Amino acid sequence: MPLLKTCIMATALAATLAAHAATLRPGPDGTVQPQTAQSQTVQSQTMQSQPDASDYPALLPADRDLAARDIVARAHRAAGGDTWVRPASLKMTGTAVMYRDGRPVPYDRYIMLRVYPAAKTDAHRADGRVRIEGWRDGRPALLIAFDGGTTYGLDGPLPAGDADRRWSANFGFGAIRNALDDGWTQTRMPDDLIDGRPAFMVELTDPSGGRTLFGIARDDYAILYVGFDTPRGWHERRYSHFFRKDGVDWVQPGRVRLFYDGVKQNEVLWTDFEVNAALDDSLFTITAPPEKPVF
Repeated sequence: MPLLKTCIMATALAATLAAHAATLRPGPDGTVQPQTAQSQTVQSQTMQSQPDASDYPALLPADRDLAARDIVARAHRAAGGDTWVRPASLKMTGTAVMYRDGRPVPYDRYIMLRVYPAAKTDAHRADGRVRIEGWRDGRPALLIAFDGGTTYGLDGPLPAGDADRRWSANFGFGAIRNALDDGWTQTRMPDDLIDGRPAFMVELTDPSGGRTLFGIARDDYAILYVGFDTPRGWHERRYSHFFRKDGVDWVQPGRVRLFYDGVKQNEVLWTDFEVNAALDDSLFTITAPPEKPVF
């Protein structure tokens, strides 16, 4: 009996020491400190509750075998197919809000005219023809145009260097139209959330080496996002409020939010568009401030 009693006591002592050791942890100075009951509870909860990927949309890539090129092709079809990929021209009208030192400046009329080039080799250089104008209280507050060679402001031609910097900070969305052309590459990047919507992220590299990042909705392949580096910093545009017009194979974003280095700079609300409208070359050459909106 004394031997049995001794064994029982030794076993109990070993269990007590093991339980005490489990509550010890190294302190900042390397010495061992006892854990509190609260820290033990937190540790226990951490060990027992592993995150479930299904609770975190876009944490992991969807359709891992889906190639970037195929994602772009599906985005093309969803946006309007050949009409959207190879338009001759586009006219968009709406309103806008520009932010100046954080203060909103509403434009009651905002217009963009675009004549597209047949091909694109540099996504961030001006090409084709373009005219953007904004009106406030019946007066032109913004005007910039490109006729294929010269850039114009309200008062006429702008210096080439200044013009190139302006366009490189703005041109980029058109990359996705040419993304499947010869000389372009498509790379799938980690999926992400764009305004709460799970999205495929695809980086496009143009023949000149320029890179442009696109976010394409997983569910309907809408183009939700574009981002690229510019002289002004990292530029992002977020697209939403899409709409269509009867008889036109074209999905138009009704709201475009523009950011530089994460700070919103302006928003455009498009309310109407016309595809392949006849746009005279004279619309893209500015000799004097306009007296009324071009459309």
